[in-house]
Amino acid sequence: MEITQTLDATGLLCPLPVLKARKRLEALSSGEILKVLADDPAAIVDVPHFCNEAGHELAEQSDENGVQTYLIRKG
Repeated sequence: MEITQTLDATGLLCPLPVLKARKRLEALSSGEILKVLADDPAAIVDVPHFCNEAGHELAEQSDENGVQTYLIRKG
């Protein structure tokens, strides 16, 4: 899976990781991948919900050492 852009949202609290992801995704073409890094505990709920509501695919989700990684394929 080729990552098009990476957004480091660590240190940001809800709703900033989702708002910044939305803005970055606007600039991408359908099918491109945005990698989002976050450490806000609310992102575990917010990012999948955002993807579902906005028509994007949450291709992958992981959590390592308190940093969550989300791979979002633009819908």
